[in-house]
Amino acid sequence: MTKTTHFRRRSLLALVGLVGGCLSAVAAQAAEPDKAEIDALKQSLTKYEDYKAAIRDLYLSTVGCVYYSGEKVAGAMDYPKGAMGIHFVNVASVSPTPDPTRPNVLIYEPVDGGLRLVAVEWLVPLTPDTKQPPKLFGQTFQGPMEGHYPLIPAEFHHYDLHAWLFKDNPLGMFSPTNPDVKCEDYAFPMPEQPTKMVPGPM
Repeated sequence: MTKTTHFRRRSLLALVGLVGGCLSAVAAQAAEPDKAEIDALKQSLTKYEDYKAAIRDLYLSTVGCVYYSGEKVAGAMDYPKGAMGIHFVNVASVSPTPDPTRPNVLIYEPVDGGLRLVAVEWLVPLTPDTKQPPKLFGQTFQGPMEGHYPLIPAEFHHYDLHAWLFKDNPLGMFSPTNPDVKCEDYAFPMPEQPTKMVPGPM
């Protein structure tokens, strides 16, 4: 191998390494705003750790503690075994454009006779103008699906996105269910069947 060939090979390897490093840095910078945004959102929602503050801001409780068996049903959403918890819904805030600073739903877990804030959720209605699923924090919403009957009318076709901001989830921050959330000792446990999917942009 000539010195020139050896030099060119070393230069090429150095260039590949530099490009790879730059791409990694760009990816890290792209991911960082989402983390910063999520951290800011979590901080802004800490007042709702007191569920009474949620009620004062018109997040109204659906009472039932929703959980899923993990059963897979053809044509329905695939919900891993686990719970969603107790939903407090602000109906007036639901719109075709999700507001990253204002989730439509606050989710609580029953703990020691009280309620602990564990997650939030955004609901986006499916409309004739919907061209593609909504996204937040680099995540594509799940759906479209029917409403979660009996808590939400089945006719409310929508997309949704969960974020487990206040409780770790072994299935991931944006999983719809959390196996570490329990409803069994709560007065109003509500097992649900997987929600039916509906036609629309996927």
